[in-house]
Amino acid sequence: MIQWIIPLGFVLAGLLAGIIGEKVIFTKLKVFVANKRIPGSEIIFQSLHRMTFIWFLLAGFFWAILSSPIQPNITYVLQKILTVVLLYSVTLVLARLTAGFVNLFVRRTEGVSTSLVSNLAKAAVLVLGTLILLQTVGIEVTPIVTTLGIGGLAVGLALQDTLANLFSGFYLIISKQVRTGDYIKLDDGYQGYVTDITWRNTTIKEISNNVIIVPNSKLASSIFTNYHLPAKEITLTMNVGVGYDSDLELVEKVTVEVAKEVMREIAPELIANEPYMRFHTFNDCSIDFTLYMRVSEFFDQRIGKHLFVKKLHKRFQREGIQIPFPIRDIYVHES
Repeated sequence: MIQWIIPLGFVLAGLLAGIIGEKVIFTKLKVFVANKRIPGSEIIFQSLHRMTFIWFLLAGFFWAILSSPIQPNITYVLQKILTVVLLYSVTLVLARLTAGFVNLFVRRTEGVSTSLVSNLAKAAVLVLGTLILLQTVGIEVTPIVTTLGIGGLAVGLALQDTLANLFSGFYLIISKQVRTGDYIKLDDGYQGYVTDITWRNTTIKEISNNVIIVPNSKLASSIFTNYHLPAKEITLTMNVGVGYDSDLELVEKVTVEVAKEVMREIAPELIANEPYMRFHTFNDCSIDFTLYMRVSEFFDQRIGKHLFVKKLHKRFQREGIQIPFPIRDIYVHES
């Protein structure tokens, strides 16, 4: 039993070092780096979470195996197992780092979905790491890759819908026809903000806070309107009618002033694009015109119309301008 004391000591030392490293050193270093606000530090520490403990423990087991009185062939097998665990943990850290930094980069690119790109990058690192791991432990990788290539044809035929959605998702992202944050309206009437594009479907959040799930292949082949392309800013139009006895010059002046007042409240950055109006119809009981006013995005039309109607109605009353309601004269002929 005395000959097992040293190996057991190495295991306990690795366990203790792992606990101290994870709970004390790692935590204090994380707080220090967070205070310094070093770019990318949060991603690095999230990737290394629990790994310091595992690596210290593996080191303890490694030295325990070397100092133990077990047979050489068993020692070789145990070392191979430790190598596999170490390489897999390193692969996992690299996959986390890749996904994290891809996420960080994609977030800076306006409108690109993070989940699809980061998950693909993470999967690529994991596959590559697994192949390197197999090659390291002496397993020939070439036959495996060949088998996967042949089997991939059968899998591709069986997963046609899934692959169609996957490639449609890439097409939507690369073509930038739809981006996260865009407000779109589908040809079947559904509309809302695009919140995410995953490997299988696109998530659309309605104004009512409901969520619509649309398969990527269906979205890529459907007719839809993107209200954020080519720019988020859109033109709000309002149809109004005034009485025939109105001073049209005064009507135009007052309407434009009210529209500017509304723009200063909801879209001050667009005030350089002055609102304007155009008379266009001699109607039965009114002279009709349309006001054109820029707002920041599609959803701002609601508050824009709300404010414009309130303010214009109040201003027309003050200026003595009437918005006529339909009047119909009925003549009764007596026989």
